[in-house]
Amino acid sequence: MRLFDYEYSAECYKVRLLLSILEIDHEIVPVDVHPGRENESAEFLALNVLGEVPVLVSDELILRGANAILVWLSRRFDPEAKWLPNEPMPAAVCQGWLTIADRLAAGVGTARMTLSRGETLPDKRATSEAHRLLRAVDEHLWFAERRGDDWLVPLPHPTLAEIACFPDIALCEEAGVSRIDYPAIRRWMDRVRRIERFTLMSGIFPASPPAPRTPVNQTQTESLS
Repeated sequence: MRLFDYEYSAECYKVRLLLSILEIDHEIVPVDVHPGRENESAEFLALNVLGEVPVLVSDELILRGANAILVWLSRRFDPEAKWLPNEPMPAAVCQGWLTIADRLAAGVGTARMTLSRGETLPDKRATSEAHRLLRAVDEHLWFAERRGDDWLVPLPHPTLAEIACFPDIALCEEAGVSRIDYPAIRRWMDRVRRIERFTLMSGIFPASPPAPRTPVNQTQTESLS
């Protein structure tokens, strides 16, 4: 199994993350998108006429695009259907979050890659759309936490929704989009980063250490002193 990969791509990172979590053996084939533009070469276009990474090749199968690859990996290597549920409701909700992830990539991801090339954004539409989406995600997570749910899909474990949405949210600061006003997102990000076999990329850091709990009696004593 070979993953045609650009190290700084959030879309590629999604696939690398799931490959790591599911412990799937694979080979990374680097594609120098910038500045090398290897994704525009005849050899790469033979794999993906769109000239985009990631591309996953497994025997005779060629899969193009992060979401398609995530779905196939889940169905192929996750027999418990944890990452892409079989039940109609959570499966549909999970697929809905893959659509949100596409919108995040179009807004945050595009702005981030534009700035990384030293170019300026033509207008504020990408960052405005990013904030609109982040507000919606933060509100969803806030209400989920009130119900006792930790994840985007109302299940006791993470799903592909986390894998698909996390990278662009985690990297949004590089697109000039601050997360300071989205506390539920920040708490969710720490939960994602504590998933077993979670892997990092440039710009994504380990989870924050849990905040120490102060005993109630100690707090009361200090407040009276």
